[in-house]
Amino acid sequence: MAQPVRTRFAPSPTGSLHVGSIRTALFAWLVARHSNGKFILRIEDTDRARHVEAAENHIIESLTARGLNYDEGPDVGGPFAPYRQSERLEIYQRWAQKLIAAGRAYADPYTPEEVEAFRQAAQQHKQPFLFRNHRPDDPPKWDGTKPLRFKSEPKAYHWHDEVMGDLQTGPEVIDDFIIIKSDGYPTYNFAHIIDDAEMEVSHIIRGQEFIASLPNYLNTYEALQLTPPLMATMPHVLGADGTKKLSKRDGAKDVLEYIKDGYLPNALVNFIASLGWNDGTEQEIFSRQELVSKFSLARVGRGGAKFDEHRLLWMNGQYIRQLALDQLAEKVKNFWPIEAAEATEDYKKQVLALIQERLKYFGEIPDLTRFFFSDLPVNPKLWQDHQQLQKLTNPELKQLLEQSRSSLEQSDFSRNDLTERLNNLLNQTQQKPVVLFSLIRIATTQAPASPGLADTLATLGKTTSLRRLDDTIKNL
Repeated sequence: MAQPVRTRFAPSPTGSLHVGSIRTALFAWLVARHSNGKFILRIEDTDRARHVEAAENHIIESLTARGLNYDEGPDVGGPFAPYRQSERLEIYQRWAQKLIAAGRAYADPYTPEEVEAFRQAAQQHKQPFLFRNHRPDDPPKWDGTKPLRFKSEPKAYHWHDEVMGDLQTGPEVIDDFIIIKSDGYPTYNFAHIIDDAEMEVSHIIRGQEFIASLPNYLNTYEALQLTPPLMATMPHVLGADGTKKLSKRDGAKDVLEYIKDGYLPNALVNFIASLGWNDGTEQEIFSRQELVSKFSLARVGRGGAKFDEHRLLWMNGQYIRQLALDQLAEKVKNFWPIEAAEATEDYKKQVLALIQERLKYFGEIPDLTRFFFSDLPVNPKLWQDHQQLQKLTNPELKQLLEQSRSSLEQSDFSRNDLTERLNNLLNQTQQKPVVLFSLIRIATTQAPASPGLADTLATLGKTTSLRRLDDTIKNL
C-alpha cells in the first residue's frame, strides 16, 4: 500500500516570507491537495539568535491570506504535536543518544577559535576545510556543554530528485556537522530529519540552497536507519532580468504587502504557481481547483523562474474583471480615496463599473477615481505636456472648450446623448478625438487618464462637468 501523501512547509521565524518561500509552501500544498493528503505547517525556531517574535504570526497570516490552509500546525494541533521545534527538544535529545550509542556522534571539544584556525590552515594549503580531518581521538563524554557532532561515514551517493532528476556526488563533500548546539537546540541539519520521520512526511519540497547538503542528510538517514522521503528541489526565483536570485533590490516585497496593496489571493496563487510550473499548454489563468487537479512535480522546470511583476499586474487584472460588481465593491471598500468618504455606495459602484476594465490592483483606485469625488486644481501642465494639445495656442484651446461647453449645456447628460453630442462636436470643430476629447477630459477631470469620456461625464453629472469646464476656461 502506498504511503499517504504528507507534505510540510517548515519556515524559520526570522523575518518576513519572500516569494521563493511562499512558492515552496504553495507547491507543497498543491502536492498534498492533489493526492487528498495532509499539508503540515512546522515552525523551525531553533536559531534563537535570529528568532523574531512576531514572525510566526506573519507566517501564518501569509499562508491563510492566500487560502493555503494547513491540516496540522502550531495553532491547530495534530497527531504529531508539538509543531514548534523549540518545544521538541526532548525528542532531539532522544535521537541524539541513539547516534551516540551507535558511535555516530561525539562531543566537539574544540573552541570556535580552534575550529577557525583549522579552517584558515586549510585555506592556506588551498584545500577544502573538512572537520572530519580533525576528529578528536578521544572525545569527552557529551554532557550538553559542548556541541554534539555527527560522525560521518563518507561515501558516494546517487539519488533521485523529483524536479532535478538523477543526482550524484562523491564522498569528498560529506563531513562531520553539529547536530546539537551548546545551547541545547538542534541544528536544522539534524532536526528536520527527525521531525520529518516522526511526522511521517512523504515529500520534502524545498529551495535549491539545500541541495549541496543532501549528501550529509543521506548519510544521517543511514546512520539513523531511516528511509528518506521523496526529495523535490525548487530552482531559484530570479529577478526580472533573469540573471540572479530575486531580492529586495529587485523590488521583491514581503508577500503580505501584495495583499495590502490590493492583489487578489487567487491571482497571487495562480501567478506564484506559474513560477517554474506549467501544465504543458498555453493556458495562463487557472482556478484554484484546476491548479490542484493539474499540478505535478514532474512539470516543474529545472531552471530558475523569472519574477515578472508586469505579468502579475496583468494576471491580477484578469481576476478583477472576473468579479461581479457587488463582489468587487465589497473587496475594495477600504481602498477608496478619502474624498469618497461622503459618497453613496451606489455612486461608488457607478465609478467602480467604469474603472473595472482598467484596474490592475486595488491600491491604484485613489489615483484613478479621486476626480470623481472632488474638484482637483486646474493643472495647465496636463495640456502643455500633451503631444497633440501642446500644438494649439491657449486661445484655440479656450475656443474649443467654449464650443464644447455650449453643446454640453444642452445635454441631459445621459450616456447616449453625450456620445451623440461629442461626435457632433468632432464634425463641428474639425478636430480629431485625440485633441478634442483629450481636452474635454483634462478640463473635467484634471487627470492624465480616465474611463470613456461619455461615461465619465455622465457619472460626474451636468453641474460638476460644466463647473469644471468653466474653471479651465477661466484659467486659459
